[in-house]
Amino acid sequence: MGIVKETDTVVLYDSEKDKKYFLNLSLAKGKFNTDKGEINIQDLIGKKYGSVIETHKGFKYVILPCTLYDFIMYKLNRLTQIIYPKDSAYIALRLNVKPGDLVVESGIGSGAMTAVFAHIVGDSGKVVSYERREEFIKNALSNLRKLGLDHRVKVKHRDIAEGFDETEADAVFLDVREPWLYIDKAYKALKTGNMLGILVPTVNQVIEVLKKIEKFPFIDVEISEILLRKYKTVPERLRPEDRMPAHTAYLIFARKLPGVVEV
Repeated sequence: MGIVKETDTVVLYDSEKDKKYFLNLSLAKGKFNTDKGEINIQDLIGKKYGSVIETHKGFKYVILPCTLYDFIMYKLNRLTQIIYPKDSAYIALRLNVKPGDLVVESGIGSGAMTAVFAHIVGDSGKVVSYERREEFIKNALSNLRKLGLDHRVKVKHRDIAEGFDETEADAVFLDVREPWLYIDKAYKALKTGNMLGILVPTVNQVIEVLKKIEKFPFIDVEISEILLRKYKTVPERLRPEDRMPAHTAYLIFARKLPGVVEV
């Protein structure tokens, strides 16, 4: 069982109300106020996950680790639309991202997909993110610091129209408005045999990407859309929830073959 560190983001779980509080210990100071009383922040550090902490009124909370899913869905500070876990998990698998890899992406957005990549590549890998907008960079790096993943990410404040510095990336991912303009840059940055991934929200964009990809030696081209339907967790009335997330994005993947790059 893990021990709470002063840099952790923790979950305080109220079992009576089935309610969670999220607390980043590296930012929190002094006391944390809940509807059941105060908790000394310092008292959390060094405790085992799964143990109980009491407020000054005697109410108890279970201390749990904040998962990457928890953070992305509930604590990530968003300046942009994020890539949701239902898409990001498939993207990471489809791009074959693994420990030690070099992943090149553009743009960083609020850092949700960057965090997933950084989580997977480990300390031996690196995520290089290209982003034009400084406010996005600052916000994304703040989110990554809270997760303890910022040291695995290098951000380049630059327009990818200038090209990527990298030439042997294990995976390249584009989440930009007009990705078809940069297919040639992505091709040059990617290792032969490895995967390019692209995310776009509209069919019009998919069409433009396909037109451009046809001009390059790519195989295994795939277009997909992932839908997620959750179910109510009541054994006596098991049925889908009344609402479900609808369309979020189209995902495009292609594998690089050696060949001559057309402009």
